[in-house]
Amino acid sequence: MRTRVKICGITRLEDALAAIDAGADALGFVFYPPSPRYVEPAVAEVIIKQLPPFVSTVALFVNESPEQVRAVLDQTGINLLQFHGDESPDYCEQFNHPYFKALRMSPDIDVVAETERFVAARAILLDAYRPGVPGGTGEAFDWDRIPADIDKPLILAGGLDQHNVAKAICQVKPYAVDVSGGVEAAKGLKDSSKLISFMNEVARAN
Repeated sequence: MRTRVKICGITRLEDALAAIDAGADALGFVFYPPSPRYVEPAVAEVIIKQLPPFVSTVALFVNESPEQVRAVLDQTGINLLQFHGDESPDYCEQFNHPYFKALRMSPDIDVVAETERFVAARAILLDAYRPGVPGGTGEAFDWDRIPADIDKPLILAGGLDQHNVAKAICQVKPYAVDVSGGVEAAKGLKDSSKLISFMNEVARAN
């Protein structure tokens, strides 16, 4: 099965279109104000309205108020929700909108048990762990720690770039990979040549 690709941290229309041209399946928009890749909902709305069809859009939140999540949904018409904080299953499910849950690979995490908690999630994303940082660290984790018996589509994140994504796909065989910093010229600004190289390596691994 072909590995899907999500390019996260989109802040500009030209980056969104470059990612699509390179072959990305999904674009991620970060609605977490402390992040250097944060995008105002009004800016995301303008970008999303100019995208071609058949590209999924994903809204990333970290422990956000339900009211703000609903406001972003209403304004942008985003396709999928990504929860990257300490959200509970009840919290994630209250929006009646497709979502997936990010898990940070802390030393003591039980990935299978956590996956079973989020029964309604469309997928589980595994990301590197750094205390106090919800994501976007640019760090990889030990892929050998990923259990073989996860019963949901697996999205692999954390420190991926053109140099290691093929190895990651061959070793982990994820449903999708999620990249942000690995295809950037600067935080929040994508590099079209890195996007193309990344997608070429994904294709090579497939």
